[in-house]
Order: sequence, then structure tokens, then C-alpha cells
Amino acid sequence: MRPRKPLFLLAPALAACLALPATAQRGGVKVQNLPNFDLHRFHFGFLLSYNTSDFLMTLKPSAPFADSVLVIDHVKQPGFNLGIVASLNMTDNLSLRFLPTLAFEERILRYSFRKANGKTANFQKPVESTFLEFPLLLKFRSDRINNFAVYLIGGGKFGIDMGTKKDVNNALDEDIVVKLAKYDYSAEVGGGIDMFLPYFKFGIELKTGIGIPNLLLDDGTRFSNPLQSLRTRTYVLTFTFEG
Repeated sequence: MRPRKPLFLLAPALAACLALPATAQRGGVKVQNLPNFDLHRFHFGFLLSYNTSDFLMTLKPSAPFADSVLVIDHVKQPGFNLGIVASLNMTDNLSLRFLPTLAFEERILRYSFRKANGKTANFQKPVESTFLEFPLLLKFRSDRINNFAVYLIGGGKFGIDMGTKKDVNNALDEDIVVKLAKYDYSAEVGGGIDMFLPYFKFGIELKTGIGIPNLLLDDGTRFSNPLQSLRTRTYVLTFTFEG
């Protein structure tokens, strides 16, 4: 799975921008959209996200001195998320958000080994994941300024890798995969802006997630042996739509 850059995710943002003129001044009078939005305790909606995934990688102390290992590098790759928004307003400025999400992520590990004849052998090992994620986040939002508000968000996320390859038989060197654990959890922090449009609230949010556990499953291959730990790191640009 190598997800292409999901250009369709940009369409909602463009649609929202086209709708913004409806919120502008009409005859010199500012119109406040959805004036009773914050009076409702619960809000629901959906989200679309563009993500880039990477690793926080730690090598074993002996890795630089191993005979054949020359270089190990990690490369972030694009992906996308689809999810549901459920928000509970606890105060005028604080809400609790539950965002069950399906996330398609990919990272690449690059290896260079010294061969017996002195030449270099290079390998690329894609590490693909399809996560079912359950973020639980606190959102602290400013007061509305006409039809806009800014906010900070933070909390934790639990994820289940539905496409894990932890049980793959690594018998052939060319087909060896770097195995990761099925379950992950991470801390998330970010911020964004809410725009109150005539019929819904549109949000643009940027956040980062840092994985806490070591996901590496060392099965004794030359691709996992030099590694001490692999932890997830993601950057996510999210568009939210709430009614």
C-alpha cells in the first residue's frame, strides 16, 4: 500500500473558502453564523486528514561497529485519515473530543550493507500500517470573534494496526519485512482555527503525535538486528466538519 497524495482532501477546504463570502459583511452589518452553536452540549461531524508518518529510531550501540551495516535511514511518507468527530462541551471554552479514525500510513527504512566483495548492497523496506485509532483529546478554544475562534488541543491516542505483518515468515532475504507490534499509543498536541459558516462549523487543525512504546519486533534478521527501538511520529493536517 503506497497511498497517493489525497488531493480530494483539499476540496473541502476550497469549498469552505468559497463559502466564506457568505459570512462577510452585508451592507456594512456583520452577520454571526450559527449563533446558538455553543449552546448545544454535544456536537458530531466527520474529519478528513492528510498525514506524514515517520519513525523515531534508535540503533543498538553495536550497530556502527557491525561488519556489514553501513547506513540505516528512515523516510517519511504521505497518507490520509478518515474519521468521526464526537465533541462534548464541558465549559464555554473547553471540550472533550473523541475521534475514531481509520489512518493509512507508510514509512520507509533504507539500508546499506557492505558485501563480501567490498561493494554496497542497498535495500528499501516499506513499513505500511492501517491503523484503527481512538484519540481522546481536550480542546481549549478562545471566545468567538465574529465567526472565528482559535484553539489548542492535546491528549492521547490508542491505535490498532489492522494490517500488521508481525506473523510474516521472513524466509527470503529480498522479501524480509520489518515487523512492528499490533498495538500503539501516543501523545498528541496541536492547534487550529474554527470558522463558523452558515450551515456548519469548519475547522483546520495541525497536530503532531509521538509514539510511546517501542514497536519493533526483533526476529533476528539483518534488518531488525541493528535496531534497538522504533517509535511512531506523525504530522497530521485535519479538516473537520461539525453540525
